[in-house]
Amino acid sequence: MKPLVFKKRRRLRNQPKPRVKLHVTKGDLVQVISGDEKGKRARVLRANPKTGRVTLEGVNLVKRHKKATQTTEAGIIEFPAPIHHSKVMLVDPKSGGPTRIRRQIDKDGTVERIAIKSGQPIPRTR
Repeated sequence: MKPLVFKKRRRLRNQPKPRVKLHVTKGDLVQVISGDEKGKRARVLRANPKTGRVTLEGVNLVKRHKKATQTTEAGIIEFPAPIHHSKVMLVDPKSGGPTRIRRQIDKDGTVERIAIKSGQPIPRTR
């Protein structure tokens, strides 16, 4: 009788990661809801749907030691590092507190973001 031998499954490599649908865009005013920077308010500088992370102005600052090149000087530079989008909430335009949002499609087909707490639309700033 022949022994049972299972074939190894081929590993799939370099599969594209699915894009994350972000609730914030560049220029939004958000509040950090968890982590070391909890409670801070900042503007979104960059939103990356591939990684699901957002970069905020003045939040999560990190330092890098840069070596000198022909065009730049050596030194320690400080810049904001990205944080996960689930750690931030949009600020309600009416009450000024953090709020969740819902999306509403207008008659002309444009998507509008509505604050759950006040029902006010959140304008897109670019």
